[in-house]
Parts: sequence; structure tokens; C-alpha cells
Amino acid sequence: MKKLINEPSAVVDEMLDGMVAAHPDEVRRLPDSNVLVRNDAPVDGKVAVVSGGGSGHEPTHAGYLGPGMLDGAAAGEVFTSPTADEISEMIRACDAGEGVLNVVKNYEGDVMNFETAGELAEMESDVEVAEVVVNDDVAVEDSLYTSGRRGVCGTIFVHKVAGAMADRGEDLDEVRRVAQKVVDNVATMGTALTSCVTPEKGEPTFDLGEDEIELGIGIHGEPGVERTEMMSADEITERLTEQVLDDLNSESGAEVATIVNGMGGTPLMELYIVNRKLQSLLDERDLTTWDARVGDYMTSLDMEGCSVTVLELDDELKGLLAHPADTPALKVQQ
Repeated sequence: MKKLINEPSAVVDEMLDGMVAAHPDEVRRLPDSNVLVRNDAPVDGKVAVVSGGGSGHEPTHAGYLGPGMLDGAAAGEVFTSPTADEISEMIRACDAGEGVLNVVKNYEGDVMNFETAGELAEMESDVEVAEVVVNDDVAVEDSLYTSGRRGVCGTIFVHKVAGAMADRGEDLDEVRRVAQKVVDNVATMGTALTSCVTPEKGEPTFDLGEDEIELGIGIHGEPGVERTEMMSADEITERLTEQVLDDLNSESGAEVATIVNGMGGTPLMELYIVNRKLQSLLDERDLTTWDARVGDYMTSLDMEGCSVTVLELDDELKGLLAHPADTPALKVQQ
């Protein structure tokens, strides 16, 4: 498989250097680490919000560094958790004395290393650390790498809401509260039309026939709930959306925010076709879309496919989603 890389072992290091070169006024790299932080970190007077995980999901996580979202992002190797030492270094670099919220996707390596890192930072540097674990994937309850539901694209809403609350100057308990509120009210399901290809392996990570798709796939290529013949865009969208909405069980008249997320290899044309059907299905359930986003927010290298995320809103969450943010991958203007 053709890849725009040099040595497979250098892809994360070179990617991070390239991100800093593209956004030198916005982010910087901590020395001898795979951690990027806001250029102005630590930011006085605010709680720091940090996240991280394996590389290969760009723009997640470092693409969301900046005012109104994340203060730090730790990058592991491709599909591999960052180390506890690097996460702890990130926590200490971002702490301005108001505490740090770790936003963690529910994968065993991420959960274990973030918990260990938080304990190290509290013990060695007297940093107050809180945590939320995102588990928005409704496809499966337990899977490879997880106990319980996986954390996927709903994490972007957690970054946005927690980052806005911190930007307003609220304390750590309040920042954690609204982050958990998102976790409790968001659901996602995805599908793969093709496998992804990791730089080290250089070939598809799983076999998927030319006329097959996988419903409920994870962002690392973990198995979904069903392998089936290719369906139309409307049929796929209906399968994903119905399971998401059944999980949320929102009352008629509720307002929602949505993300149709590309997995890395899907044209925007196709994502907008999915969004067209998603919005129709929401109308049928008498749900009002307050905000709809379409694009690559949490990818799986070059996988073709998409995920559908729905967040049920109240006035507090709407205000936080509308709060200004200025990051490489997501900008919200007042």
C-alpha cells in the first residue's frame, strides 16, 4: 500500500513536528516527548483540560488544542496509548494551580495510563486531577481493548464543553460536571466500508470483502456487531441512527447536536449524503437539530466509512457549545 511516510517508526515524531510547523503560534511540543500543548500553557486562572490517545485518529487529539478546548494532548504510537510518564508530564505542564481534567476515551490502555499519570502528578507535584471516561459507542458493550462501551467521536463534544467551561473560569468540579453531563447524553455508532492500513503493517488490518461492510466498527478496526452486504447510504445511515437514538431515548421536541464523522478515507460528498438522511430521521422523531457538523473529527487512518454522533442538549450545553473556540481543527466564533 502506498503511504506518504518515510520510516514507519518515525511517523508520529514527524507528524508532531509537522503540526508544530503548521501552527507555530498556537501549539508547542514538550522537549523529548510526544506531547503538544497550547503555546500559552499553563493559562493562569483556569482549569486545564487535557486528553490524548493513540495516533492515527487525527485531528484528534492535538487538533483541538487552543482557547475554548484543550490545553494539552499526548500522542501515543499508532493505535497505542501514550505512556503514563508522558501524560503526567503533560498534566504538570498544563496545570496553572486550578487543577486538571483528564478526558479519556474508554480503552483499557488509555484508562490505565491516565489514571496512573494522574496519581503521579498528584503525588509528585501536588496537582489536583479529575477525570471523565467517554463511552459513547452504542454498538457493543465489551470488545477488544475495552471493558464496557468504547469511547469514540462523542469525545469531541466533551472536549468542547469542558474546554468552554474552563475558559469561563469555572472550578474543577464544575468543569468535570459538565464533561460528565455530555458523556451521559451522547451516543455514537460507526461503520467501515474498508479496513485501515497501519504504517508498520503496510496492509489492511482486517479482511473485508469487496461487497461487504462492517456495522458498529471501532476506531482501531475492532469488530462491529454485524458484517453484511453493502447497502445504500440511506440504509446504512438508518441502521446507525436508529441504534443511536434508541440508546438516547430522547423525548419528542428535544434539541440535539450532531456529527457525521469521516473515518479518514471518505469524501465529504458522501458524508453530506449521510447527513441528509440523518436529519430526515431526526425530523421523523420530532427532534430538532440545533447544530450539525460534517467532516473528519476522529478518524481511523485511511479507513472508508463514517460514524453518527448525537448529543441531547439543554440550555447549558448549548451555551457551552456556542462558546468561542480557536483550534487548528475546530473554530467557533462569537
